[in-house]
Amino acid sequence: MGIKCDVKGEQSQNAALYVSNHRSLSDPLVSLAYLDAYVIAKAEVGQIPVLAQGAKLTGILYVKRENKDSRSAVRQMMIDTLQNGFNVLVYPEGTVNTDKQIMKYKHGTFNEAAKHGIPVVPIAVEYRDKKDLWFNRSMMQHFFHQFGRLRTHCKMVIGPEFSNSDGDVLREQVEDWTMKTIQSIHNNWDSYFSKHSTHSGQIS
Repeated sequence: MGIKCDVKGEQSQNAALYVSNHRSLSDPLVSLAYLDAYVIAKAEVGQIPVLAQGAKLTGILYVKRENKDSRSAVRQMMIDTLQNGFNVLVYPEGTVNTDKQIMKYKHGTFNEAAKHGIPVVPIAVEYRDKKDLWFNRSMMQHFFHQFGRLRTHCKMVIGPEFSNSDGDVLREQVEDWTMKTIQSIHNNWDSYFSKHSTHSGQIS
């Protein structure tokens, strides 16, 4: 699909909960090229051509964000999957974020990891061009806008394992690593964020 990604770091030897910032529709495509994991995603993803087929092949846990029972069921499925020795990938911002500064990660994921002694591995994914950020477009519009171009340039860093019995401390450690890594990625890179310090607006 024309994605060219420079990657640093590698998948942990242990089953882990991977948490990533969320920039674009293509984030799971980038991550799952280098990571063997089940993805937790909103139910609407199942309606997208190509992505829906890829999701079935790689494994995905769908959640209806407006449905409390669905969220609870997926959270339990996440724990069961991890305890059975499989990786899970989540996007704890809860939505696509087009600001350079990450949104506060939702605490539920980290509380579950802390409660069950599950290691958390942060991921930072960044794109060079503004066209790849999901901003002011529907899901289908963004799909064709992004992949209608010849090339998508991105960088991804897979971090170390973090563990803590306190979910809030665990979340803060991961957020701190992620922000420092995002800043490092854009240093000396001719990217959109290296030219613009901020960019307002989040799209759900």
